[in-house]
Parts: sequence; structure tokens; C-alpha cells
Amino acid sequence: MGRFIECCCTSVGEVTEAVAGGASRIELCENLEVGGITPSSRLIRQVLDVCPLPVNVLVRPRGGDFVFSEEEEEQMKQDIRNCKELGVNGVVIGALLGDGSIDTAMMRRLIQAARPLSVTFHRAFDCCKDPFRALEDVIALGCDRLLTSGLASSAYEGRELIARLVSLAGDRIVIMPGAGIRPSNIAEIEKGTCAPEYHGSAHSKRGTTDRKVVSQLVNDGD
Repeated sequence: MGRFIECCCTSVGEVTEAVAGGASRIELCENLEVGGITPSSRLIRQVLDVCPLPVNVLVRPRGGDFVFSEEEEEQMKQDIRNCKELGVNGVVIGALLGDGSIDTAMMRRLIQAARPLSVTFHRAFDCCKDPFRALEDVIALGCDRLLTSGLASSAYEGRELIARLVSLAGDRIVIMPGAGIRPSNIAEIEKGTCAPEYHGSAHSKRGTTDRKVVSQLVNDGD
């Protein structure tokens, strides 16, 4: 059995490639050039119509920082409700305070809106000032998994911190490394972190998700 790969996709075509390559789950978003934002309802429907895998949807109203206004919170709650109505597997969310800590109050409200869907806390975590306090906050909120690069520009560079997070988390939450995961480095990241799931876009040289790259991530890393 290969690695558990959550493939980040932005179109139906990319989802088709991810499925063909053996991915275990899809994270759906749009506008990766700004780090990803909430995809349109039309795209979510199109993907759900053709995808046999669980689909988690990024809920993020804009690029930039992760300190959100009341209006942006209301938009996220509406997007979450829309995701529930459409029948997705889960949502991928995150919110911070200006001091670099988790906005636990806003997160509680977003999670309340999301349940019973699966909840992933996204890479807003990598902007936190204290990752160990932030980890405990995310666990206390009841999130199912945490997507992180270990506060580095890539999961490979952050692998030592990710390993510490995996150890501290135990079975309380899934720690999922993401950012810059490639066939050339996933084996070393896996060996160093012992994380149970991995997140990547699996792009080929064309700049889009490719079934061959997905298969390499799942099966052998080379």
C-alpha cells in the first residue's frame, strides 16, 4: 500500500489526473498563485460529479494574511454552508490574530458551522509565532488534521519541526506535511517525520497536476 497523498487541485482535469495517479484525497481550491482561495460552487459541483475520492475544499476569501474581518468571517461561514449543501468531505480553514496566535474564537465559530464535515487547519499555521502553543490550540479546537511546512518555505526545510509536531501530536491530530513535496524528497521527508499523510500539487514541468508525478509520490518517491 502506497503513501496517503492529498493532491491539491484547481480544475476537473487536475482532479482526473490525481485520481488516475492513485491519490487518496483531493484538496480543491483556485488561484494557487496567491496561495489558494475558495473555489466556485460550479467547480465544486463539477469535481464532485466525477471524483470518487473524498474532496476537501479550501475556504479562504482572499490571498494575503490570515487575519480576517467580521465580513470575511461571514463570507467563510457562508462558503462552509455551501460546501455542506454540495456534499463535500471536509473544509480546510484557518484564522490568526494580529499577534501571530490562533484566532480560537473565530475558529470555533467556523468549525461549528462546518461540522460534521472533516476540518483541516491550513498553512496559516506556518505564520504562527509559537508553533507549539499553536499546535495545542488547533488540537483543543478539535481539528482533524494540520497542514504545515514546519514554518519553513518547504516541508523539506521544515522537516525537523514537523517531526517534533508529529511526536507531540501523537494520535490527537493528523500532522500533514505540505509545500514543495516532490518525488525527489518525499522519501526523506517521510523518513524524518513519520507523518501519516502528505499534501502536494504533484505538478509536472507543465505546471499542472500529472498522474505520473502523483504515482511517484504514492509509490516510490523516485
